[in-house]
Amino acid sequence: QVQLVESGGGLVQAGGSLRLSCEASGRTSSRHAMGWFRQAPEKEREFVAATSQGSVVTYYADSVKGRFTISRDNAKNTVYLQMNSLKPEDTAVYYCTAARGVCSGYGCYAAGSTYEYWGQGTQVTVSS
Repeated sequence: QVQLVESGGGLVQAGGSLRLSCEASGRTSSRHAMGWFRQAPEKEREFVAATSQGSVVTYYADSVKGRFTISRDNAKNTVYLQMNSLKPEDTAVYYCTAARGVCSGYGCYAAGSTYEYWGQGTQVTVSS
């Protein structure tokens, strides 16, 4: 089992920045793919970003590409999401995820069904 705990959410003005952290505990491994999803009120959960096993490849949703950066520190069992140039439409609960299995390609990493482990989420609110 892997436990994921997100932190770093909050209220920020449009154009501002936040860095989310996700600390993993339990049977963690650098071989886990790690990702971030978000869900806004009355909307479906959507993919944000992911990093492959070993951090070889990263993937981003088009809506955040160029503004968000995913990274991981395997020594700390932590994955980060640096969010810059935030927009009101980025307002959502952000969830950290981890996957044990092998994944290949954007479609796999962007699918919620790929991930076995989910954090409880952290709220990000961007005011206009």
